[in-house]
Amino acid sequence: MSAPAKKPIALVDYHPPNGDITQEVLAGLAQPQKRLSPKWFYDEKGSQLFDRITRLPEYYPTRTELGILHTHIAEMADMIGSCAAIVEFGAGSSVKIRILLDNLETPSAFIPVDISGEHLLDATRQLATDYPDLEILPVCADFTQPFDLPVPAATVNRNLVFFPGSTIGNFSLEQARQLLKVMAIEAGPGGGLLIGVDLKKDRATLESAYNDEAGVTAAFNLNLLVRLNREIGADFDLDQFAHRAIYDEDKGRIEMHLVSAKDQSVNIAGRRIDFAAGEYILTECSHKYELQEFADLAAEAGFNIRKVWTDPERMFSVQYLEVG
Repeated sequence: MSAPAKKPIALVDYHPPNGDITQEVLAGLAQPQKRLSPKWFYDEKGSQLFDRITRLPEYYPTRTELGILHTHIAEMADMIGSCAAIVEFGAGSSVKIRILLDNLETPSAFIPVDISGEHLLDATRQLATDYPDLEILPVCADFTQPFDLPVPAATVNRNLVFFPGSTIGNFSLEQARQLLKVMAIEAGPGGGLLIGVDLKKDRATLESAYNDEAGVTAAFNLNLLVRLNREIGADFDLDQFAHRAIYDEDKGRIEMHLVSAKDQSVNIAGRRIDFAAGEYILTECSHKYELQEFADLAAEAGFNIRKVWTDPERMFSVQYLEVG
């Protein structure tokens, strides 16, 4: 006799506005420093290119974080404790959440949160098959703003927000502070946060990670213009823009640029955008932290650092925080 079919996954949908890509792009390119949001990187092609980036020899963050997780997961699981509801902000690849789920004692539920409902359901269906006894409660929401968590059926001893991948570095310091405050709200009293935080290091290592010899990061950056040409009828000439990534030591961040090779104009929805030779579009920032800098930022958001794990070279950290 076959086992009963598992109940289909039900999406908790707060209907976050997707935004008007055309208006957002025009507004960004009208600023004194032209900029485009990195959220537009991730069409199907962009997601494939980013997956390739994570496997490049120069790109240390992914493999280093995975190494830290594998090495210290038993200690992490012990600190988190039993019957935790795991809330993953920006649910992406399932590799890291599987490491956590495989080592936790009787997790109560997995609550992945993402602004894209379709992406979210795709990401959770295989997990539901592989973890048939785990309640999975996907939430479509803008996780930079507080939202109501669904209530798991099983007993929950604490909420654990999971935010791997050094994504916190893509936010400005003020945005990161506000996001950490939202995480503290969602974790609740006594709740925790397990987060990946990239660390400051020498310029050569940082710039090499974002300027790989194979040109995959360059293709990833330029694919943003390919998407705008396809989806909003822009007419960017890809041969006249070049990828550049530099480390701004004063701001403690990598900046990704698309640099205009000459004086030129681009048309978007009937608007002309002029570029001077050498002018650039800022497409992404990736902030790096000293350990004390991040501890101070977390404290302002209501968290206490309980434990920090790093690789032997102290290139990357995974940190466990608790709501104070």
